[in-house]
Amino acid sequence: MFKRIDRGYLAHPGRMIIRSATFQISAPDLASCPVSDLPEFAFIGRSNVGKSSLLNMLVGGKDLAKVSPAPGHTQLINFFSMDKTWSLVDLPGYGFAKTGRMAPDRFQEMTATYLTARENLACVFVLIDSRHTPQQIDLDFLQWLMDAGAPLALVFTKTDMSKPNQVKKNIDLFEAQISAWGREIPVVFTSSAKTKSGRWQLLEFIEQTLGCK
Repeated sequence: MFKRIDRGYLAHPGRMIIRSATFQISAPDLASCPVSDLPEFAFIGRSNVGKSSLLNMLVGGKDLAKVSPAPGHTQLINFFSMDKTWSLVDLPGYGFAKTGRMAPDRFQEMTATYLTARENLACVFVLIDSRHTPQQIDLDFLQWLMDAGAPLALVFTKTDMSKPNQVKKNIDLFEAQISAWGREIPVVFTSSAKTKSGRWQLLEFIEQTLGCK
């Protein structure tokens, strides 16, 4: 089902330009996801990782994903068509605030089913807060995703909020943990929605992945 992502891709910043970003649908489960053969690039992270800000920065606008001060705002699988050539998928976060007694289990099941059964999933971008040393919730999710065989890349967010040496130290610790599992380290990106750093690198990676299909 999944295609392996090559870590040695060539970067040509600025080549991909998103001209249109159109909301498609919000799906409560896999069966409600749109019937499509477009490659899908999904974004997920724990609460307050800055996912909505990163998505808006990525498409060059401010209104694609709603930025909320309250964790757990995304409660459905949200699909957006990018230039009618690929889809951006905004997934509910893990470790989000409860909205009801049974809500977290339902969200987790919905997300897990999408990540393991969606045939046109091209890549899962796992967002990690660069301000912190490895958090167990992130490590647990990443290990589960690797066990599932999903194609993935890591995006360390909010790099403008810490000194570069601290960001590097936290990333090194995260990579060391992955190596300790005997796993290959995925492609790693750093980003800041405030300074827009990492935007072109992410877009180029998406373009390169599209070209491999």
